[in-house]
Amino acid sequence: MDFGLTDEQRSIVEVTRAFVERELYPHEEEVERTGVLRPELAAQIRQKALAAGLYAANMPEEVGGAGLDTVTWVLYEKELGKANYALHYCGVPRPSNILLAGTEAQREKYLYPCVNGEKIDCLAMTEPGAGSDMRGMRTKATREGGEGGGWRIKGSKHFISHADEADFVILVAVTGIDDAGRSQMSTFLVDLDAPGVALHDGYRNVSHRGYTNSIIDFDDVYVGPDALLGEEGKGFELAGEWLGSTRLQVAATCLGRAERALDLSIQHAATREQFGQPIGRFQGVGFKLADMATELRAAELMTLHAAWKYDQGTATDADIAMAKLKATEMLALVADEAIQIHGGMGLMDELPLERIWRDARIERIWDGTSEIQRHIVSRSLLRPLGA
Repeated sequence: MDFGLTDEQRSIVEVTRAFVERELYPHEEEVERTGVLRPELAAQIRQKALAAGLYAANMPEEVGGAGLDTVTWVLYEKELGKANYALHYCGVPRPSNILLAGTEAQREKYLYPCVNGEKIDCLAMTEPGAGSDMRGMRTKATREGGEGGGWRIKGSKHFISHADEADFVILVAVTGIDDAGRSQMSTFLVDLDAPGVALHDGYRNVSHRGYTNSIIDFDDVYVGPDALLGEEGKGFELAGEWLGSTRLQVAATCLGRAERALDLSIQHAATREQFGQPIGRFQGVGFKLADMATELRAAELMTLHAAWKYDQGTATDADIAMAKLKATEMLALVADEAIQIHGGMGLMDELPLERIWRDARIERIWDGTSEIQRHIVSRSLLRPLGA
């Protein structure tokens, strides 16, 4: 693994960083204060992201994306992650790579418009009774008209990110039971304006102000046979493939926020004086900075190593789980220590630290809790021994 960045990688980092500082940072105060990302502001940022070549950068070149390798994509995500989540995730969309599993007709209808900024997707897996246990979901899709027919969908999903801005939903639903009595799931592409689809406001969240979640009800919704994404009964595998890359995305954005918090802490420790000297000279502060920097570096190396292995085709679920686990828990530590170093001002909204601290909490929950990541890692260690 080469630890040096190529000229192209350095350029992408610089362009992304400049965009974040110029186009996203100035709007953070508004979004944090109001809790809303105005649709017209989101549209304005999307147009600028398109012009800057940052839109759909996670997609391969053959479908109109930037074709970034995974390591470069992680570096890009790290820079975006420094900003308010709603601004960078909704303002600089990265369509779900699960759409790459579609037929050419599905790509024409859904993927290419997402890449071109004409449509927005959302993913619906989580239910009130099924979070980490995907096979516990109850939303069902029943085939109509025999083999080759369409489907009737009934059920409800919640915690569906930015569904209120989306044009269609990538839906995972139960379509059968296997020989072991486990639910078989399939994935569908469903337009949100289809008859029987009802979108409701979700829950108020302490983390990521301006980034919405919704509840989606499916009341006897009919979709044609062309709505099936991938193979029938293979939705679990398809979702698992998608979750791998998004867990790296979570890790990368955590790195960005931690770096921003550390930079602010270093600056404060070097300039804030107490008892006649900068507070960074006191071991109680200086050692905090050392621990924050060490944990950040360790998480960054683990994330980049997992990304590198992903590019080589050798990454395991455990590699990605360890990266997400380390980066999310590192961010919690760094955010907390950053506030401690700043004292009372750290909790004031004049600085982004209280926001970073609040936002850090959700990272250990979504896209697989820390407990799920530990389960994945421990299972990978014990299974070869038959345990």
